[in-house]
Amino acid sequence: NPYILATLLFGLGLGTTITFASSHWLLAWMGLEINTLAIIPLMAQHHHPRAVEATTKYFLTQATAAAMLLFASTTNAWLTGQWDIQQMSHPFPLTLITLALALKIGLAPMHTWLPEVLQGLDLTTGLVLSTWQKLAPFALLLQIQNVNPTILVTLGLASTLVGGWGGLNQTQLRKVLAYSSIAHLGWMILILQYSPSLTLLALLTYFVMTFSTFLVFKLNKSTSINALAISWTKAPILTSLTPLVLLSLGGLPPLTGFMPKWLILQELAKQNLAPLATLAALSALLSLYFYLRISYAMTLTMSPNNLTGVTPWRFSSPQLTLPLAIATTATISLL
Repeated sequence: NPYILATLLFGLGLGTTITFASSHWLLAWMGLEINTLAIIPLMAQHHHPRAVEATTKYFLTQATAAAMLLFASTTNAWLTGQWDIQQMSHPFPLTLITLALALKIGLAPMHTWLPEVLQGLDLTTGLVLSTWQKLAPFALLLQIQNVNPTILVTLGLASTLVGGWGGLNQTQLRKVLAYSSIAHLGWMILILQYSPSLTLLALLTYFVMTFSTFLVFKLNKSTSINALAISWTKAPILTSLTPLVLLSLGGLPPLTGFMPKWLILQELAKQNLAPLATLAALSALLSLYFYLRISYAMTLTMSPNNLTGVTPWRFSSPQLTLPLAIATTATISLL
């Protein structure tokens, strides 16, 4: 039903906007709640056991995170007598709020729900979950001042490493994308304390790259690495471009995905955190390996049943191909 869909999407937008516009913790919490409640019917719309299971998991984790956030902000009001997001001073609510937001966006070690949830969704809702749902918690993380840097650095480093290791043994594309998301978020959190503008840059480039990756898989109707082998017959031009998109996600120069990594490593080196920068850069190699594996499955594998007579790519809809073309171009050539 288009009316229901429109209402839910409006709720999704409204929740994020409320969180963006608020300087009061209660309002911020309310925005996050509206956001969660709006995406839940979207996640469960295909009445498949996997989708329902994913929705339940998502609901429970988000409710836990929201409860933690509410508890931390009331504690902060109790201890300091004010609700302002920017004026956080007490270390206890600060730490608790950071952990709650980390659970909300799926940073390691609170990441375990993300691959499971993403695996149960279709690619469109998965895309919303990987991009739009990250905005509101990130807005809050950017606004909180004077968090203990050790916490953020630990979360960030753990996420880059987990995102790298976790994606290695996956055959399902949505799980690979979930681990890729965890790794990218790790990079953003790593630099959050030292250069918030770099965090925003990394978030923006991550959105563009993830958008084009999800749309490629949607056009191919593929959800596992095996299904990618027949993508030559489905979309030949796209198949030859996809490895570039994936390598951009992995952060290989001269592609767009290299830019945030380069600047983040530079900033970390400036802050005398060379060992940290080295570890982060090495963890990026792990991610690069599984992107290469997908590229290999897609471009260098020919399917045994060659369907060159059938050309489904001639009939793909412009609603899908135009955003895909823009996102892919941006992913490859924005450096």
